Amino acid sequence: MSGKQSRKPLIAANWKMYKTPAEARACAAALLPLCADHLRDEIVVCPPAISLSIVLDTLSGSGVSVGAQNMHFAEEGAFTGEISASMLTSIGVTHVIIGHSERRLYFCETDEIVNQKLHTALRHGLIPIVCVGEVLEEREHGHTEEVLIRQVAKALLNISPDNAAPIVIAYEPVWAIGTGKTATPELAAQAHLQIRSEVARRLNREIADDMRILYGGSVRPDNVTAMLNQPEINGALVGGASLKPESFAQLVKY
Repeated sequence: MSGKQSRKPLIAANWKMYKTPAEARACAAALLPLCADHLRDEIVVCPPAISLSIVLDTLSGSGVSVGAQNMHFAEEGAFTGEISASMLTSIGVTHVIIGHSERRLYFCETDEIVNQKLHTALRHGLIPIVCVGEVLEEREHGHTEEVLIRQVAKALLNISPDNAAPIVIAYEPVWAIGTGKTATPELAAQAHLQIRSEVARRLNREIADDMRILYGGSVRPDNVTAMLNQPEINGALVGGASLKPESFAQLVKY
């Protein structure tokens, strides 16, 4: 099977720098009954690193996966404060967010670093959620397609089609994150098409047709259905609306 039918929607909760371990445990526990037996979508919760083990324990056996918000590209070393891929997999983490716009903006992550992290994630069997997207100035000056092509091309540098199947891409219009603004479904779908076309150029059409591309700009219960009804949008990377179990469950059950 290839194409849209094989793109099982993925709904990922990015808790960012919110929730103490006790709060993370309570939130994960409250989410469990709300998403019980939900098989249509793949569900992933990405808590702060300090709460990964606790959320893994709480969600064990539920079918809800746990991802990390970041990782270093090195296998190990003198990188104070960083976490390696093998540390993540050793405790049961299955997904990792790579190149989130906040990492690029506040922590100076470059396209080259994103590429290095992607290689490392694939080598360790992690499912990478690679984030790309334009800032407001780039959108207003008509540079969205140029930015997406550059970011996707550099992220996929030296990635083999044979190893690329696990990759997920998240389109984040940076101007919509945390601002309450949202791209229209049509604008988002067009960006997703541009991303998929670049994946086809860099890898091949079959990989591109099967790849899940998520929308990640202020996804809320009141806009998720319109977004995910677009054939090119295969799920969502959810920020603020994922912090409350009830609103995240609404998103999952769009």
